[in-house]
Amino acid sequence: MWEVILQWIFNVIDFFYGLVGDWGLSIIIITVIFRILVAPLMHKQAKSNYKMQKIQPQMQKLQEKYAGDQVRLSQEMQKLYAEAKFNPLAGCLPMLLQMPIFIALFQVLRNIGDYIQGDPGAISFYNLVPSLTQTPAGAFSEGIGTFVPYLILMIIFAGATFFPMIQQQLKNKDNKMRNQTLIMGILMSLFMLWISWGSPAGVLLFWGVSSLIGIAQNQFTLSRCRRADAAEEAAAKLEVKPVEVDVVRKQKKQRQHKKH
Repeated sequence: MWEVILQWIFNVIDFFYGLVGDWGLSIIIITVIFRILVAPLMHKQAKSNYKMQKIQPQMQKLQEKYAGDQVRLSQEMQKLYAEAKFNPLAGCLPMLLQMPIFIALFQVLRNIGDYIQGDPGAISFYNLVPSLTQTPAGAFSEGIGTFVPYLILMIIFAGATFFPMIQQQLKNKDNKMRNQTLIMGILMSLFMLWISWGSPAGVLLFWGVSSLIGIAQNQFTLSRCRRADAAEEAAAKLEVKPVEVDVVRKQKKQRQHKKH
């Protein structure tokens, strides 16, 4: 069953190759289609992360206040989640649902040379990337000139993966948590560079394009969330604003005193 799914995915990539005449562009097209399909899931995940970041200071206060009472802490956390309309599973579920599609695409692109009859070296991205089946490690052995486009794919592959996480933490007022997250992001980016060293360029192209689209989708969702919060705050201010009544007092006419 799994092999049938992999073959079907390659057939879709092959179909777009027949239309555009380039394997790299067909991979980009299938990546865009993949991101469109999972866009509703990613939207929910981004909203969940936004809400999580908003209530994080309150969560930390509860953890400090009820550090010795886990039962009370759990109860208070549930109340906080209910008030904020936040579901902790909402951020994980979209990722789990899209993982099978991602894994299938990853496997097809990693072994795309096995699906294509002919010279695997002909699987290129125009003149930008000579071979999508080549790894950066293999390209480096052929010279710096050959290695440069693969290096660019590596940087995009590693940087775009953790850029949203690092960007969010730059606005975090908790210096300790912010520094920990930034250090983790840097270490994970280095780890991704190490993984990309032995990954085919087709995989790096797919992941890099997918991550860049994901960043754009995430920024779109965050901007909508911020506008919604701003609208709610403005509406709340209008509700509590006291009504000002402009009362114009009439001047009393001075009585004329009778002369005696």
